[in-house]
Amino acid sequence: MAKKGSTAETRNHRISPQPRLHQRAREIQSYGSVEHLLPLELEEPVRLEMTEQLNQLLADTITLRDLYKKSHWQVAGPTFYQLHLLYDKHYEEQNDIVDKIAERIQLLGGISLAMAADIAETTQIERPPRGREEVPVQISRLLDAHQIVIRQCRTLAKRAQTIGDDGTNDLVISDVLRTNELQQWFLNEHLVDVPLVEAENPDAAA
Repeated sequence: MAKKGSTAETRNHRISPQPRLHQRAREIQSYGSVEHLLPLELEEPVRLEMTEQLNQLLADTITLRDLYKKSHWQVAGPTFYQLHLLYDKHYEEQNDIVDKIAERIQLLGGISLAMAADIAETTQIERPPRGREEVPVQISRLLDAHQIVIRQCRTLAKRAQTIGDDGTNDLVISDVLRTNELQQWFLNEHLVDVPLVEAENPDAAA
């Protein structure tokens, strides 16, 4: 008699090219929990706190990323070409950050947010209208979103350092914070009110 799991028993199973569709089952891990996947030398309370805060940062980063794509598609006006390219560049950089944050959450044994509805419920960034807005409004929205992410980065990085999660601290500072600071600078410069054709004459002001 063939032992359970043996090659002989496997051969007796019916083989069919028909895909097994519409499968459902219980979750293998619930959201808000952490598993001991790797020997990270981080206690469970630390990993629980960090995954919760990282998920907030993830939700806001995904929202900021998508706000860039919305602006990329809908931008209009004399600076269309430059901003069309800049928005898309920033989108790709934010997309890379999204991946790194999500992977850090999973590495810590947690579950990362993923679906649009969950992101919309969690993000702190104001939802824009569906329609097209003027360039100054687009940029102002993006700057406000960056400010939320940057503020959160500073708080999270300090907390991660305090409780000994050096990996999260490094990710938040080296990848998330520095990228957002740089992108914010590029946007800020577009709102400086300077003449496009003729420089201001200092003698005329006197």
